[in-house]
Amino acid sequence: MSFRVKNAGIFSTIQDRGRYGLMHQGITPSGAMDEYAYLWGQKLLGQKNLSAIEVMVGLKLEALERMQVAITGADLGFKINGISLAIWQTYPIKKGDIVSFEKQIAGQRAYLAVKGGFRVAQIHGSCSTTIKEKIGAKLKYGDILQSRNRVRANSSIWRVKKGYIPHYSNRLTLRILLGYQESYFGAEVKEKFFSSEYEVTLQSDRMGFKLKGEPITPSKGGIISEGIAFGSVQVPANGQPIVLLKERQTIGGYPKIGTVLPVDCFALAQLPIGSKVCFEPISIDEGESVMHNFYFNL
Repeated sequence: MSFRVKNAGIFSTIQDRGRYGLMHQGITPSGAMDEYAYLWGQKLLGQKNLSAIEVMVGLKLEALERMQVAITGADLGFKINGISLAIWQTYPIKKGDIVSFEKQIAGQRAYLAVKGGFRVAQIHGSCSTTIKEKIGAKLKYGDILQSRNRVRANSSIWRVKKGYIPHYSNRLTLRILLGYQESYFGAEVKEKFFSSEYEVTLQSDRMGFKLKGEPITPSKGGIISEGIAFGSVQVPANGQPIVLLKERQTIGGYPKIGTVLPVDCFALAQLPIGSKVCFEPISIDEGESVMHNFYFNL
């Protein structure tokens, strides 16, 4: 089973859940930005943690064989042979079909998974692309994407129930666990932080989402560099928060007010430039409950 890339789109890459246990070597985890959508694509095809395409608008593929695919995540005007179709479900694809993502309607990133996954070399236990570390590359015109295994195409259609399909909007509340550097931010600063609305800026990418709004100033402008967790909210000298995501730097020396729940980071990855976010404190017990329910429902 294979595809030929007819148009690579804005920034289409191969991703899985990422590579872990290597941050001490300076290697970022990477992986699917919206893990929720990625995991549903895998579940629909009855598989786990196999490579998929993280799609941004403009991708067009030609099927070279029969196969079964699952499409989840953002609504990017998904079509087969020019016919608009629903997402968050599987489709049987036949040789010669043209699969395309033509228009950004809601969300930023879609996921195209194929039965058996794509045949991509694993590096440090993952197929995920990380451009800044020169692991893998963006898709380009003419690339041939082959399946890992020859799997008989299944004509069965599997869909995600409506209640599990997220609604992508231009506003989002991010739940945050305050960290041990909370003490660097006074009561008035924290009050301003939690009562303010921030805008997603053009400088946002897979490394992190840079926000613009009311600046918050910590009592310390820098700290000894330390490891950075997924979802850390770093506050540089200009006071504008940065939510660090899948391709974050492995260490950093700016104070961090706290860490956004992973499930909210997945939703954040779907926000277009100019969207608005605000922050809401959450306890460790509440956070554990949210994340337990998230993975339990998958």
